[in-house]
Amino acid sequence: MATFLYRLGRLAFRRRRLVLLAWIAVLVAAVIGVSSVSGSTTDDFTLPGTQSQQAIDLLDKEFPQASAGGATARVVIEAPDGQKLTSAAHKQDVEALVADLRKAPQVANVTDPFTAGLVSSSGSIAYAQVTYAVPQADITPAASNALHEVADKGEKASLKISLGGNAVLEEEQSNAAELIGLLVAAFVLVITFGSLVAAGLPLLSAIVGVGIALCAITVASSFVDMASNAQTLALMLGLAVAIDYALFIVSRYRTELREGHAPEEAAGRALGTAGSAVVFAGLTVVIALAGLSVIGIAMLTTMGLAAAFAITVAVLVALTLLPATLGFTGTRVADGRLTTRRVRAEQHGRRVTMGVRWGRFVTRHPWKMLLASVIGLGVLAIPALSLRLTLPDDSMAAPGSTQRVAYDTLSKGFGPGFSGPLTIVVDARDSDDAKRAATDTSGMLEGLDDVATVRPPVFNEAGDVALITAVPSSPPTSQETVDLVGDIREGSGAVEKDSGTQVMVTGTTALNIDVSAKLGEAMVPYLAIVVGLALVLLLLVFRSVLIPIKAAAGFLLSVVATLGVLVAVFQWGWLKDVFGVDETAPIVSLLPILLIGVVFGLAMDYEVFLVSGMREAYVHGAGLTEGIVTGFRHGARVVTAAAIIMISVFAGFLLDDIALVKSIGMGLATAVLFDAFVVRMTLVPAVMTLLGARAWALPRWLDRLLPNVDVEGEKLRQVLAERERQTRIPAQNDQEPTAPASLG
Repeated sequence: MATFLYRLGRLAFRRRRLVLLAWIAVLVAAVIGVSSVSGSTTDDFTLPGTQSQQAIDLLDKEFPQASAGGATARVVIEAPDGQKLTSAAHKQDVEALVADLRKAPQVANVTDPFTAGLVSSSGSIAYAQVTYAVPQADITPAASNALHEVADKGEKASLKISLGGNAVLEEEQSNAAELIGLLVAAFVLVITFGSLVAAGLPLLSAIVGVGIALCAITVASSFVDMASNAQTLALMLGLAVAIDYALFIVSRYRTELREGHAPEEAAGRALGTAGSAVVFAGLTVVIALAGLSVIGIAMLTTMGLAAAFAITVAVLVALTLLPATLGFTGTRVADGRLTTRRVRAEQHGRRVTMGVRWGRFVTRHPWKMLLASVIGLGVLAIPALSLRLTLPDDSMAAPGSTQRVAYDTLSKGFGPGFSGPLTIVVDARDSDDAKRAATDTSGMLEGLDDVATVRPPVFNEAGDVALITAVPSSPPTSQETVDLVGDIREGSGAVEKDSGTQVMVTGTTALNIDVSAKLGEAMVPYLAIVVGLALVLLLLVFRSVLIPIKAAAGFLLSVVATLGVLVAVFQWGWLKDVFGVDETAPIVSLLPILLIGVVFGLAMDYEVFLVSGMREAYVHGAGLTEGIVTGFRHGARVVTAAAIIMISVFAGFLLDDIALVKSIGMGLATAVLFDAFVVRMTLVPAVMTLLGARAWALPRWLDRLLPNVDVEGEKLRQVLAERERQTRIPAQNDQEPTAPASLG
């Protein structure tokens, strides 16, 4: 692979104009594609095989007017302070709004608050439930505009109107997070390289790659149901890894120039060595993210595939566009005019680098550093034992948004559980007495402690399927509501046995609970797959049995410690004001699995870059400790810069108002912090020092079976060294006849 990348780097360098024009054409095509389509996203979940999904499918068949699979909206209406909606004037205004909603595009059904009992006991708050004939992804702009026009009309009538439900689209978020991440990245790159030209190349590569990826994802959303957070995840990861990958290659290019190689040769060598690590690291992230599709949840699948596509584009840009731009800059990339005197002294060997000093310190105190790292991460992981999962709802919407106002208003008027009603479906098609089965089910529900109200059963036209709505006393994301769903499913067994019916619990709250449960169950198998993949890939790269085990163990420590921090902040509320967390809630159920997939790839990225330098020194005859320190000399500064850039990009998303985006940003930033600085730069050298020569041991039979992927570029160096030797020999032979002549 290294030899192929060497040739690719030289080719892109020589054909730089053609390569640049090709990428510009791709970017222009992507922008044109976005302008010609109208992409849409969705937060809808389908979960085949679960009771909640089975009930939804039955409702679609037996209650088509209910449009169980359609999008929903709640138009929450609040009277001015001190007034009631039941007054003649306000009641007339509300009924006019309901009439307008019924005439809106794609609307299947609208419940009148006054006839359906959807007015609070105080008479000041009511809501109309709007059900659409199409799912959320198919809501047209006309339908969305009509909903907001009704809200505006209500406001003009002096009513307070807020909108909730999945039919209400999130407002566009600002780009502050991305801008802050780019600014910090630019600052770190300038400090690292001491050159504006060298610092600009990774940023240019990242902007081009992310731009193409986001445009392509938007185009794809016109043909498939794309998760609403897919673009955010793709942006977050694409921006971070694109800068990091370019940083690795540019750093190696500068090193090759300082060693006296011509620019084209330096570009080839940089891609053949650092480029190999980029390909490997990118491959691990792509596999881990694409592997999310095996869980069987469409929303998670689209998020994983979108992010994997962004990573793929970032790798392709780093391998082709970056060496082409190096061709335009030439040796100016090595210009370190902005480099400090200290850094210049380190580059010329007159001063020991901080990375070397840290490497020597760790190798002198391996047991102390190992215990400190493991105990520290272990303590941080303790809160993860209390991990609870949920799915985002309107309670996690941005403070002040119409969704959040609607949720808070309903909770104030009807109780905290009113925003998450449970739909109980009584399938009595095989029963002799459907009405009795429905009555028994209602009685069972009323006997449960956490049920606030139970509405009378509603039957289908055939009279053999009943729909009962139960409102919990607790909020939708609370553990009490989770327990209530379990109690209903357990208590329905007696009803089913006596009447021969099937009782199922569904609705958004129950579906969210089932999705969270499935994701929780899938976490361990998915983690096993990812760790197994890590063991195999690292076995191929380092040709060692113990190093992959050590790398996987460090990765697990990073993940559980990060989950502990997330639980402490978002679930327990520790330091929530510092991080801008408005309200504590269970961890978004998508996050742990996303964290596992993403952090795995990033961890292997740093592992390869650091440990490959150690292995290279060891293979060339350096002692074990000397090899570890050499790896730090070549990689610590670049890994530190890359980690700071990633942490800054991810942490910038803490400024986002949406809880899911905020938690993803904090989770990824914390994971990179732990993995780069605690695991890779502290725990790894400590363990390798303690293992000694056994760290590089590989059974002979396994050595013969494994292919040599040459990530460090060892074969490439041998080929280049042989080529240089062959070049020198003819030159020496040409000079041999002239020597005797001069002597004579």
